[in-house]
Amino acid sequence: MYISYTPSKLHYKETKKNMASVPGILTEWPWKALGSLKYVILAPWIIHSTWLFVANDAKERDVSYFLLLGVVLWRIIHNQIWISLSRYRTAKGNGRILDRGLEFEQVDRENNWDDQILFNALLFYTGSRYLPGAQKLPLWRAHGVLLTIVLHAGPVEFLYYWFHRALHHHYLYSRYHSHHHSSIVTQPITSVIHPFAEHVVYSALFFIPILGTMLTRTLSVVSFTAYITYIDFMNNMGHCNFELIPNWLFSLFPPLKYFMYTPSYHSLHHTQFRTNYSLFMPIYDYIYETIDKSSDTLYKTSLKREEETPDVLHLTHLTTPESIYHLPLGFASLASQPHTSKWYLWLMWPVTLWSMILTWIYGRTFVVERQRFDNLILQTWAIPKYNLQYYLQWQNEAINSLIEEAIIQAEEKGVKVLCLGLLNQGEELNRYGGVYVHRHPHLKIRIVDGSSLAVAITLNTIPKGTTQVLLRGNLTKVAHAVAFALCQKGIQITTLHHDEYLKLTKSLSGMESSLVLAKSYAHKIWLVGDGLSEEEQLRAPKGTLFVPFSQFPPKKLRKDCFYHYTPAMKTPPSLENVHACENWLPRRVMSAWRIAGIVHALEGWKEHECGYNMSNIDKVWQATLQHGFQPLIISTTHTKN
Repeated sequence: MYISYTPSKLHYKETKKNMASVPGILTEWPWKALGSLKYVILAPWIIHSTWLFVANDAKERDVSYFLLLGVVLWRIIHNQIWISLSRYRTAKGNGRILDRGLEFEQVDRENNWDDQILFNALLFYTGSRYLPGAQKLPLWRAHGVLLTIVLHAGPVEFLYYWFHRALHHHYLYSRYHSHHHSSIVTQPITSVIHPFAEHVVYSALFFIPILGTMLTRTLSVVSFTAYITYIDFMNNMGHCNFELIPNWLFSLFPPLKYFMYTPSYHSLHHTQFRTNYSLFMPIYDYIYETIDKSSDTLYKTSLKREEETPDVLHLTHLTTPESIYHLPLGFASLASQPHTSKWYLWLMWPVTLWSMILTWIYGRTFVVERQRFDNLILQTWAIPKYNLQYYLQWQNEAINSLIEEAIIQAEEKGVKVLCLGLLNQGEELNRYGGVYVHRHPHLKIRIVDGSSLAVAITLNTIPKGTTQVLLRGNLTKVAHAVAFALCQKGIQITTLHHDEYLKLTKSLSGMESSLVLAKSYAHKIWLVGDGLSEEEQLRAPKGTLFVPFSQFPPKKLRKDCFYHYTPAMKTPPSLENVHACENWLPRRVMSAWRIAGIVHALEGWKEHECGYNMSNIDKVWQATLQHGFQPLIISTTHTKN
């Protein structure tokens, strides 16, 4: 089944999104059942190569056999670099080829991109031990490098071209290749998302230059590693969805267009389906007249495409040191799930440390992701600061400087609305963002802290019929507004601390009777923010519903209680390019502070919502619902095991 779709004035047919229409034999990878433990299949080879390297003396050591582990690690790192680069460049927009975004379905389907690295590693280890000419390789042999180039340009490219055309025959396409073409808008790792049977053939093809150099005794560490790197580089580049090959390269050497494809060239194969079959060298498309006539036009158009200007900008920041891996620019599998601590990330502490050093040295806001909603272009930028730094008073000036620079930069770009996410708004830090409006009174960009929507969501999360709640946590702008709205509804508010009671009394002038100071923990509805202690949480009665009004959720200590999400809502299906979770929130759920900026732009509101100002809560809530955002509902019934 095919569906017509037209992004960026390109027309193509989209295959049905599943493994394959009629999965053929050898579709699944043999180690699929192992899940995340699949790397154990390399353990015997790694142990064996390490033992031989350590046990043997210098003359008997096979360094090339031992270094195969380094090749495997390099391939993983190389692929990850391309993933991060592609997501960064497509988020910025310059050079982007197709506008249609990634979705969770594609991320999940392409999550096994490292399977082909494991498969190749098994072949490399086996060949290194048992094939003649593969042991104790020298570092360099010039003849081997030249032979590798010739064998790739000849047999490999030629055979791949015809095999690829065969894969587009209905019989093979429906059973195998349709899985790869489920990704219309590609990302680098799309290049290796194929059924196992296809990879068997691809590995055989790519083994031709390696086997040829082995038989002629010209294989070397450089020719082997460089060829594998070349394959990965060209595969990733061809699927990265942004054009990066400069035009002057083809002007300087015109025949190059027959021997090197571009990302836009291969992108046409995924949109037009029956053109541009070549592997990396388009020469066979020219010879057999299967080149797409719009290849040159798309290349030039994509290359000229400038950086995109968003309508709405969400300004967030890093949370914990390992949060860098959970960004859309980080590990795709982690970014596509709510942020939870993973034990294996502790093993990466050297990389984590280096990332912290780099963010400190770089010291500038960076683009994280982009979405499209209705006619709005949305972007997220991140401040290179962590939660801990926001609680250090001596860091306030540096953080405020970064936020102010981002606002000025967004103003110059023509951004309509900037919403302050997480701790980028705070009373002590910047008076809930009001300090920037005070310093720059003529800003055209609207600054939104999202407090009115956060209040509205909190109020609508409280179960109907509630007559009393316990309010506990740091008394922010949102907390005061929630308390005021509850008192207007006649709901009694209980506080546990005298200082909180006094602060609320001042803001609830005329409604103090609805406020109670008590030491009772018997309430079943707790409105909580930052500052809730573990001891207080443990004293809550069984079945208590914790409703956060702050940006960060409380630590879940009780299995016999219920924890709602921080103020957030489900996004409409029309929101495009959603392939990462926002911090700890579920898929396709967005925080109130982020949604508020979108609604502000959609409604065309001209006022700022920051400082101690707050928009009309009911008006903001109704507008948000009208634009398709839906409240989050959690189950308050314990399941029995």
